Amino acid sequence: MECLIKNKNRHTIFPARYRGALYTSTTWRWMFWVELLPACLFLIALFFIPESPRYLIMAGKKDAAARVLSSLYGAETAALKLNEIVQSLADDKHQPKLSDLIDKPKKRLRPIVWIGIGLATFQQLVGINVVFYYGAVLWQAAGFTESDALLINIISGFVSILAVFITMYFIDKIGRKPFLLTGSIGMTVTLSVIVYAFLNADIGSTGNLELGEQGIVALIAANAYVFFFNLSWGPVMWVMLGEMFPNQIRGSGLAVTGFAQWIANFLITWSFPVMLTGIGLAGAYGFYAFCAFVSVIFVFKFLHETKGKELEQMKG
Repeated sequence: MECLIKNKNRHTIFPARYRGALYTSTTWRWMFWVELLPACLFLIALFFIPESPRYLIMAGKKDAAARVLSSLYGAETAALKLNEIVQSLADDKHQPKLSDLIDKPKKRLRPIVWIGIGLATFQQLVGINVVFYYGAVLWQAAGFTESDALLINIISGFVSILAVFITMYFIDKIGRKPFLLTGSIGMTVTLSVIVYAFLNADIGSTGNLELGEQGIVALIAANAYVFFFNLSWGPVMWVMLGEMFPNQIRGSGLAVTGFAQWIANFLITWSFPVMLTGIGLAGAYGFYAFCAFVSVIFVFKFLHETKGKELEQMKG
């Protein structure tokens, strides 16, 4: 079959006639030119986004907050929501700060902050950015050609977009927690299948894996894993973080959880090449599969649904 061209040490899944135009010496520049368009649109859109009414109230700009709420809900509903926001803020009306994250009587971080940190960290511990940062390296190590490894990354990007659109449509109908549970279970299964494929692969003369028939299994499982992630933890984690904190600690809570997310991102990205040379692809993906399994327990036991709840209903 044309779609399964093989040579001595590697196998490829894309017809040769489609590759030349994609990998000319100047094609890489288009990647940066294309990114300029959404960046400019984002910059322009920023001038039309109203300030958060909750921030305005915290900053003592109640009239400005009332105008924003009126533009969104109408004058009558805006007055009610304005009162709800005011009532939800701390009694002493102090400006939010990082120390608000501490449960002062118990002298420790509030449980809601730990849950937020757990959400942000697990999103990275399942290894998703390894797929995107090291996708070409990963698939070459699994026996695919360099050009096919890059095209596999493109397929993964398309699958990601499809999954996010599905989540956008259903998240307010189904809820946040069901999506996270589905994603965690799906990632556990698909990562385990990838590990199985890598464990049953042969080692070629170049030191790379030769997956043979397992290559298609690994490819399908990897894209299913990307689909489950972007159906759940990719977008829903950010939705949960934006909804779970009460007003007084929301800004600080998001800052701390965002910091935890980027630290986890760095550690996973840094550790993959080390694991690749130390315990191999199967060992690295076995670790990510274990983290995905633990995330199932985390979501089931610690997360509470935020669907249909106002920020003023959140408790710290």
